[in-house]
Formats: sequence, C-alpha cells, structure tokens
Amino acid sequence: MKIGIIGSGMVAQQLGLGFIKSGHDVKIGTRNPDKLKDWQNQAGVKASVSSFSDAARFGDFIVLATLWANDATKNAIEMAGKGNFGGKTVMDVTNPLLFDVQGQPPRPAIGYPESGGALIQSWIPEAKVVKAFNIVTAYYMANPKLEEGTPDMFIAGDHSDAKETVRKIAAGWGWNSVIDIGGIEQSYLLEAMALVWIRFGFLNNHWKHAFKLLRK
Repeated sequence: MKIGIIGSGMVAQQLGLGFIKSGHDVKIGTRNPDKLKDWQNQAGVKASVSSFSDAARFGDFIVLATLWANDATKNAIEMAGKGNFGGKTVMDVTNPLLFDVQGQPPRPAIGYPESGGALIQSWIPEAKVVKAFNIVTAYYMANPKLEEGTPDMFIAGDHSDAKETVRKIAAGWGWNSVIDIGGIEQSYLLEAMALVWIRFGFLNNHWKHAFKLLRK
C-alpha cells in the first residue's frame, strides 16, 4: 500500500519505518520537512516527506500521529484537506492529552463520553477511523517483542473492513492478538488505557511495558 502519515514525531517516524520494512511506500506529512532529513536517510527509497495535504492525498491508508494540545490534530486534518480522507482507512494513534504541568503526567484534554477517536471520526465522516496503537511506546509498535512475551493490541472503530486491515498490519508486525472492543465511541477506553500506561511509566520511570489480556 501507499501509506500517508500525518505527523512527524517519534511515533510517526517509528511507524513509518515499520511500514517500510513491511514493503509499503510511506510519505510523512509535516509542517517542518527539515527535521526529517535523518529519518528519510535511514528509511531509504520508499520514504518521502512532504506537506499534510500531499501525504493525505498520497495514502491509500492514512495514519494520524499528531499531538492533541492546541487543536494540533484538528488543524492538521484541516491542513491535510478533509476530502483527501474520504473512503480511506485512517488509523488514529493520537491521545487527547494536555502536558501543562512540568514533571507531572499529562491529564485528559476531553472527558467521557467524548473521545479523540470519536471526534476525529466526526471531523472526517467519510473516512473509516480505527483507534489503534495508542497504548504502547513507539519503539514497540512495529516490533512488540518484550522480554516477558508479546502484548495484546486493542482497537475500536465502526467499520469492520477497516479494522480487519489494521489487524492484518498489526499481525504482520508480530501482534498475535488484536482485540476488537467495538465502535469508535469505545475509543475513550483505549485513551484511558493510555493514561494507565503513562501513569505507570511516571511512577516507575519505566517505559518498556504493554498490556496483556489473560484468558482462562
């Protein structure tokens, strides 16, 4: 596939490398292409860097990997051009967080029953938004092999075909268990899981952890 990634931070860069290793072509959209020169050199010929709109237009499959504060995600979608998302699967990796107290864990930018995933789906209603990969560090997204085993990935979305596409991508990266928890309104549960993940990291100064659902 052609993968368009909206956002250029570490999450976007690590996912981009994962997609390229899986054989896909990747275009990252960013406000500042210069900061991705090293990433592009590392990623090779299947990688390119351009504007938000170019990346959204390029992608058969789009990833949203932007910050949330100061309307950054909403603004990025508007800059990308809402029409460029129509009919496409959009994997939402964002977490609606506010980092407004230095040295402290972030707090939610929105509250129940709203969620970032559901808001994004409302902003691009013709797209097929799937909340996924927001509950683990960027460095394990495309390589989920921890010392104690392989974690589970939880996803939410309204479109079964889009969730199946995300499941196959995750499986190709080594996620043996992808758990569908329902429609896009359930994104608030995944965003709450991200807060638990972050809270544990702050309390223990440990960022190499993930979730596993154990069954009898």
